[in-house]
Amino acid sequence: MTSALTDQETAVACCTPSGEPAMSEGTASSLAAQFKAIADPNRLRMLSIISSSDNSEACVCDITEPLKLGQPTVSHHLKILVDAGILTREKRGVWAYYSLMPGALTRLAGALAEN
Repeated sequence: MTSALTDQETAVACCTPSGEPAMSEGTASSLAAQFKAIADPNRLRMLSIISSSDNSEACVCDITEPLKLGQPTVSHHLKILVDAGILTREKRGVWAYYSLMPGALTRLAGALAEN
């Protein structure tokens, strides 16, 4: 014989904490900044260009043509991705080469799956 739960018992069962801690404010802020950085179509295309290039790196000059954007605009977008910890920048003479920060995109995807 089964008994129906009272409204109070249902409320208690529904509102029982899962025991898993919520994401910290600092972690949420950091992740939000990274997601904001990749939430731009041009920046997503830049990540695609870089990850599919030889040695998984690209120079600003490798990105301007496919995106039909000027060098200052491309540099601005790349700086946002570097500041967000998604790309790394290596200066070689007068040129700067960009590559994906190891594990950056995996960490973003994992953060969504964890919570």
